Order: sequence, then structure tokens, then C-alpha cells
Amino acid sequence: MKYFDAHCDVLYKMFVDNKITFSSDALHVTYEGLRKSGAKVQCFAIYIPEEVHPAMRFDAALAMVELFYERVLSYPKMKLITNQEQLKALADDEIGAILTLEGCEPIGEDLVKLKTLLRLGVTSVGLTWNNANAVADGAKEPRGGGLTNFGRAVVHLLNEQNVWVDVSHLSEASFWDVIEIAKHPIASHSNAYSLCLHPRNLNDEQLKALFQKDGVVGVTFVPYFLNKDGDAHITDVLRHLEYICSLGGEKHVGFGSDFDGIEQTVKNLSSSNHYYNLIDELYKRYRSEQVDDFLYHNFASRYPR
Repeated sequence: MKYFDAHCDVLYKMFVDNKITFSSDALHVTYEGLRKSGAKVQCFAIYIPEEVHPAMRFDAALAMVELFYERVLSYPKMKLITNQEQLKALADDEIGAILTLEGCEPIGEDLVKLKTLLRLGVTSVGLTWNNANAVADGAKEPRGGGLTNFGRAVVHLLNEQNVWVDVSHLSEASFWDVIEIAKHPIASHSNAYSLCLHPRNLNDEQLKALFQKDGVVGVTFVPYFLNKDGDAHITDVLRHLEYICSLGGEKHVGFGSDFDGIEQTVKNLSSSNHYYNLIDELYKRYRSEQVDDFLYHNFASRYPR
């Protein structure tokens, strides 16, 4: 069974350690793991660590773009995806790679920098990481503000370019500002706040609003987003999936692992090699058409380009 994973941090790990390749044991997501597990599309995030000086963040983003093209797409069966035609044209033995931006810190207050990243292949943009930037406040910013005027200009540009606006990591006020104006909102890696009271998760009203905008939420494998003590099992992933479905999200939920952005992992779901453990459990609980939607079609059918 093929799957679409909406978030991983492979590029970040490669950026931090230049010796890491796409076949390295240091990664949760590897080329071999994707092929073994039946991956069809993997999203690769550009995430700039906070310790990178603001003046160097755009250069760091460009370095990660280079890693994406030189180390990920160097494998002949890995194919760049920037539109639906390319997605639908994937051969049975090919895996699509989507380039995303996790947080607009690299662009500062410069739309030209954002346009440059879009031209280089980015087709999904998260507006913040956990803190505030020139675009919006993040989920852990104490003041809890919303979009700035510049942030609204960013969302309008993403609308014009038919790019996903990723609400994962946003403050609640920023979330509602985005929902009001974004054409293609998603949450690439967030869970249900009602089941785990973490600021990175989405409450019931946020989830329902995302469904109403025809968005998708990627249930993530971050243990502390699954339960409060962080001792997470596949049953916890399924619990969040089922809860989101109960709110009306059966056609609006998928998966966004956050592999390589986490150290602690879900039991028996510690890398792309083990995705089949989750897939096996899905088939025990749901019809095959539902499993196909969760794993692939809910995200793939809404890829906006």
C-alpha cells in the first residue's frame, strides 16, 4: 500500500552533519526505507535551526535546497513533484519528493526571497516554527498574536501561486487569520488537542475549520503530541486518527511523521522502515478504501498545483 508522508526533517540532519547521506543509518527516513515501506510521496522540509544567525538563514535555506537536489533527487527513482501532472505520472517503482518550508524565518521580511524558494521547487509553506517571526506568532510565542501585515502578504502570494499554507506550528490567533484568507491550508504534522493538551496540537474547532476549507491534517508520530508522558505506541497514533475522523475528518486526515525532527519515536514505528506496522494495524480496523484515503489520497488529491 502506497503512502504520502507530509513532513520529515532529513534535510535538517544533512545540513547539521554533512557526512550524512540519504542511505545513512543516522536517518529515520532513507531511500531504502521508503522503497521497502511502500512510500509514494515524501515531503522534505527546509527547517533552519534557531542558532543560525538571522543574516545567514536564507543562505542556509539555499544550502538545504542544494542538499535536496544533490542527495535526495540523485537517486534515479526519486522524482521531484511540483504539480499534479508529475504526481499522477509517477511510475509504480518511483517515489515523489515534495520540497517544503517549515517556518518563514529564512525570508525575513523579503517577499523576493520567498518567491525564490518557490521557483526552486517549494510548494508547501509553514509560516512559523514555534516562536514569532516577521510573518506571524508561533504556537509557543507567549503573546499569542496573529498574522502581521507582511504575513498577510505572504499568504496572498501563496494563494496566487497555488501553494499549501501549513498551519502546523502557528499560534491559535495566527491559525484563525490563515483560515480566513488561505485558499489551500493544511496541517502537515499536528494532532488532536482534546486527546493530548500540547500547544502544537489543534483543538476541535480548529480541526473542523480546516475540514471546512477542504484542508488535511497529518497525524504526527511525535510522542509528546500523542500522549502527555511521551511513551507512545501505534495505538496512540490510531487513537488520534479515529478522533479526527469522529469530528468529520475521514476525508481530511493523513500522516506527517516528523521523522528526523524527533529523537524519541513511537514503539514499533521508529523509522520509514517500520511504516508497514502502522499500515497493518490500519487494515485491521478500517476498510481498504478508507486506508487508501488515510495513507495517500487525502493529501495527494488536494495537492494544489
